Parts: sequence; C-alpha cells; structure tokens
Amino acid sequence: MARNREFFYRRLHSLLGVIPVGIFLVQHLVVNHFATKSPEAFNEAAHFMESLPFRYLLETFIIFIPILFHAIYGLYIAFTARNNVSKYSFFRNWMFILQRITGVITLIFITWHVWETRIAAAFGAEVNYDMMANIFASPFMIGFYLVGVISTIFHFANGLWSFGVSWGLTVSPRSQQISTYVTLGIFVALTIVGVRAIFAFV
Repeated sequence: MARNREFFYRRLHSLLGVIPVGIFLVQHLVVNHFATKSPEAFNEAAHFMESLPFRYLLETFIIFIPILFHAIYGLYIAFTARNNVSKYSFFRNWMFILQRITGVITLIFITWHVWETRIAAAFGAEVNYDMMANIFASPFMIGFYLVGVISTIFHFANGLWSFGVSWGLTVSPRSQQISTYVTLGIFVALTIVGVRAIFAFV
C-alpha cells in the first residue's frame, strides 16, 4: 500500500512539473523576452498577464499549489534518493544528481523572485520594466538570476526526460537516447531566451 502511494506521488510530482508548472515557466520566459524588443513591449505583455480574468484563482490553483506540492515532494526525493555517481559515474547518474541540486536552487530562486515581485505587487508596487531594471542594477542580482534561471530551465528540461520514463512514454534505450537530445535542445533554446531576457533589463 505504501509503495503504491509513493508510486502515485512520484508520478503526480513528475506530471505537475510539466503540467502546469513547466507550461507556466515557458510562458513566463516568453513574457520576459518581450523586454528584448522594448520596455513598452514588456510592460504591455506583463499588463496583459495581470489583467487575465480570475487571475488570483488561476495563480493559486494552477501555479502556486502545484509548485508547492512539486517543491515539497521534490525536497523529499532529493534528500532520500540514493546517489550512485561515485559508484557508476555515467551520464544519466550525473543528470540525476544535477536534477536534485538544481531543484533546491530553483526553490530558493523562485521563493526570492516571488518575494521581489508578486509580494511587492500585493503591497502596491507595479511589476513593470522599471522594477526589473532596478533589480538588475546590482551585479550580484544579475549573477543570482542567471544561476536561478539556468538552474530552473535545466530542472524543467531534464525533468521532461524523467517524465517520459515515469509515464512509460520512453521505454526503450533508443527512445530514451532521442529524448536526451530533445531535452538538451529544449534546455539550450530556453536558456538563450532566459539569458537574453535578463540582459534586456540591464
């Protein structure tokens, strides 16, 4: 019974990491990338997202609750999983280790980012280009965001590989190899989008 429950939680954790959390990540990166066009373009995109109907309900049930479950159960996995890198030392085991490390970094980064933006907005601050430009006026924050964004994108892209295995979509070694190339491509593409967006505010 306990094994079945853990199997269910792990599959739910994997699913939520892709839908809806992963979709939200991609959407967030796309909105931020509008800053590469102009401050006005970013402000319009951010305003559009903030003016969505039922925004608070959507944020609570489609974003925050799934992220909270994914984060809490992810920490449980990170600190109870057996790491075999020192014994086997092959590519997929290193991906396993990096997935756990970037998961912790991602949690710290998202918590800080939500505090700097969403919580500040709740107290009357306006989430716009000027807010982000002020954040990135500090070289430390540029470095912090670079590490946080790249870690988050890696965690999502590598999590897609695990999702395919967990849900029986990539069972054969060949399909898993193809999935590795695809997810690495997704990581590179989204990293370019994320890094360009950061430097658009600098």
